[in-house]
Amino acid sequence: LVTSYMPLTVWLYRSGFARFSAFRYTGSKSAIKDTHLHLTNVAVQKTAPGYDKESGCKWLIDCLKRYMVTVHGQEAVNQMFFEMQLLIIRTLQAVQKVMMSDKHCFELYGYDIMIDDTLKPWLIEVNASPSLTADTASDHELKCGLLDDLLDVIDIEEKRTGDETQIGGFDLIFNGSH
Repeated sequence: LVTSYMPLTVWLYRSGFARFSAFRYTGSKSAIKDTHLHLTNVAVQKTAPGYDKESGCKWLIDCLKRYMVTVHGQEAVNQMFFEMQLLIIRTLQAVQKVMMSDKHCFELYGYDIMIDDTLKPWLIEVNASPSLTADTASDHELKCGLLDDLLDVIDIEEKRTGDETQIGGFDLIFNGSH
């Protein structure tokens, strides 16, 4: 969530989803055209045989983090999430000077990031105004919570002091005015 581009002010929502394919990845030439294997978006995965409508081929970020800690250790996973945060900040800094800055506006972005086998994050794409469609109960819970907390961050009622670094599920991860 960017609440300002001048100075750049970035909030990161602590929750989110990790999407998966319903099938185990293989780099074989015979599987190269199998979109169910390579693409994790819902529009593709929901047409796959055996698609689970309840989970939607995704885990909450919390669940992913706990799993990855058991496999890779706390320090490596913390470093990976720190690098993801830096990736987000750097992409916003790269476009900061060309973005319209209106103190009465904000922008919510969705980041698609792939993690490789060395835990390096790779940016796939950035979605401006990401879809808030809820396909599952966990989707609904996460997205309604995000919207509720977003309204607290943008502070329509002007209740904030301006010194907050955490509001609801959002953390202030970059504040160019400090």
